[in-house]
Amino acid sequence: MTDFVKTRIANRTGIITLDRPRTLNSLSLEMIRALTDVLLAWRDDDGVDAVVLRSSTDKALCAGGDIRYFYDVGTLPTTGGSASLEDFFTEEYQLNYLIHHYPKTYIALMDGVVMGGGLGVSEAHRERGLRVVTDGSKLAMPEVNIGLFPDVGGSYFLSHAPGKLGYYLALTGLTVRAADALYCGLADTFVTQARMPALLELIETTPGAQLRAAVKMFADTDAGTSALEGERAAIDRHFSLQTIEAIMASLAGDDSALMQKALAAMKKRSPLLLKVTLELLNRGAGLELADCLRMERILVRRNFEHGEVLEGIRALVIDKDNTPAWNPPTLDAVDDAMVARFFASPWPARAHPLRELGRAQD
Repeated sequence: MTDFVKTRIANRTGIITLDRPRTLNSLSLEMIRALTDVLLAWRDDDGVDAVVLRSSTDKALCAGGDIRYFYDVGTLPTTGGSASLEDFFTEEYQLNYLIHHYPKTYIALMDGVVMGGGLGVSEAHRERGLRVVTDGSKLAMPEVNIGLFPDVGGSYFLSHAPGKLGYYLALTGLTVRAADALYCGLADTFVTQARMPALLELIETTPGAQLRAAVKMFADTDAGTSALEGERAAIDRHFSLQTIEAIMASLAGDDSALMQKALAAMKKRSPLLLKVTLELLNRGAGLELADCLRMERILVRRNFEHGEVLEGIRALVIDKDNTPAWNPPTLDAVDDAMVARFFASPWPARAHPLRELGRAQD
């Protein structure tokens, strides 16, 4: 068990505390393995009726994967073949699947920053899971910011979001607060930060079998007004178009401040990964979660082979010059063959690292 993942059982509830505050609980491979091990152990433990995922800091539940690690390993001479990098994504996606189909109550306290992989470890089954946001929550699937794509099951839960809200979130990478998270289906219930100590006390004193109902009853009713709800018709209209060029042209003709913000964000993103992401969501809309994760696993390998994600991390995190040299640099230079290559598996079906996902685990 890593020092960054602390676990205990209280009143038949397994409590997992992410404790890597200096990185906003960014996930390392060791943390993913620790989470997997304890969830598997508690899954088969008759003394555990519920699981709560929380953080040691109100600044973040989890800011996603450790992208500095991605860069350090991805720029080694063995790029595309590093065993630890391969293991990271394979095991992270297996963890995402385990959480989504966890047979016991699974409650994620999504206080503070919850992005990318943070959403991946929060997305439990709707009938047994409960995702709690606060007035301090900041949620996003910001992978396009660094030349990646919305993974950790994002091709599933974003493509299945109401209307085209998931497309908006995926293609812009913009952050949403509690009211918008609830409206988009990224969260289930709301508790103010001021009441979080009382919620934690409730978790400690309520039997695990009764915890989900108790937290729902405890929750506040007013998370504020959703800006996305007011722009829903425009979002559906713009993001239902079939190409990135058409979406951006449509946004350009809309003088809404939110739509102009969306356009400005997309202009900064990798042209190639914008098109890959759109195709990813279109495919994901017709797939089950296991197949979405298998598809994402292929895209991760292809992305690191191409290098777009490494350039994005370099520009935004390593050198911090905020001027990524995207390849290709413009939308019109991205052809269908480039996009298709990202979806071409480097493995035969019998050797895909997630080939058993959704089969042996069910």
